[in-house]
Amino acid sequence: MAWLLAGAGYALSLIGAASIGLFVLPLPVLATVLLARRQPAARGLPGLISGLGVPLLYVAYLNRAGPGTICTTVTGGQECTGEWSPWPWLAAGVILLVLGVAAFVGRQRRAGLRP
Repeated sequence: MAWLLAGAGYALSLIGAASIGLFVLPLPVLATVLLARRQPAARGLPGLISGLGVPLLYVAYLNRAGPGTICTTVTGGQECTGEWSPWPWLAAGVILLVLGVAAFVGRQRRAGLRP
């Protein structure tokens, strides 16, 4: 779980590079250093891959009505925002989640086969 959060932090830093990314980046770096020092934590390393997909899934969710200009009714008028297509974000997020799970399962199977 900790590796998943570290991976999500790296992806959030990359997605938000123009705004908060630089301020978020020290947290996953610190988490990686602390986790790498603990031997038992190395088992969950594939969670880093899955964690990269979590912010991408969130961006896909935020753009779920896109692509195009989407207007919603608010008190006193309308609010319009431009949204991207959610499909590339969703595909990349799901692929990273599946790759992380597959790496974890493969690693567990290899560890179980060793004497």
